Amino acid sequence: MSAIVAGVDGCRAGWLVVTRPLNEPAAAQVRLVARFTEVLGLLPAPEIIAVDIPIGLPERGEKGGRTCDTEARARLGGRQSSVFAVPARAAVMCEDYAQACLVALKNSDPPRKVSKQTFNLFAKIREVDALMTPGLQAHVMEVHPEVAFWAANGEEALTEPKKLKSRAYPPGLELRRSLLERAGYARALLRSQPFRLSDAGPDDLLDATVNSWSAARIANGQAHRFPSEPQRDTKGLRMEIWG
Repeated sequence: MSAIVAGVDGCRAGWLVVTRPLNEPAAAQVRLVARFTEVLGLLPAPEIIAVDIPIGLPERGEKGGRTCDTEARARLGGRQSSVFAVPARAAVMCEDYAQACLVALKNSDPPRKVSKQTFNLFAKIREVDALMTPGLQAHVMEVHPEVAFWAANGEEALTEPKKLKSRAYPPGLELRRSLLERAGYARALLRSQPFRLSDAGPDDLLDATVNSWSAARIANGQAHRFPSEPQRDTKGLRMEIWG
């Protein structure tokens, strides 16, 4: 049996997962799960799980975030804002926005609050962080969709966003679909809407799909790692982004 890889993207209803045989992107399938524990329990077990969520949290927030954030962002041109600066672990652990801002101010250099958009990701970051171990990082890797699309586009930053004013932007979605079709994914999958829009949007599907492309590149030894020599957090987790 061919090895399986998985790409994962957080969505409103939980986690969107695209699985595929390692070297058969046309056979990719999509599913929606509520919890990250279900991703880790997939059968057959994926060789690589590539997830768009920060793994490895700094003790202090720095301008631009972790080294992996700044190195990945530098490749993205006009899409740089899609890579947010990961704040201090203590701030991420806060469940109240005002408290998160206060804690971030005390644990960043220069002092900086967190945006509401970043705060809205904290619950999913905490969910993954609670499960992650250095050993699990052997097959659960942090990726970023825009870094993957940069790689799929001949290492050129994409010129169109996926969203404008928080709404899906058709030209940007079509650009990404075309890159994924060129990479061998089925047109029917890329243009499907298998779940309610209130649960997962078309951008979530494309992100999970390109994350599965990154998973295959990691498994085949073709992916970039930013930085090449990653730092570790206090849990021993490598702070790195693959693409």
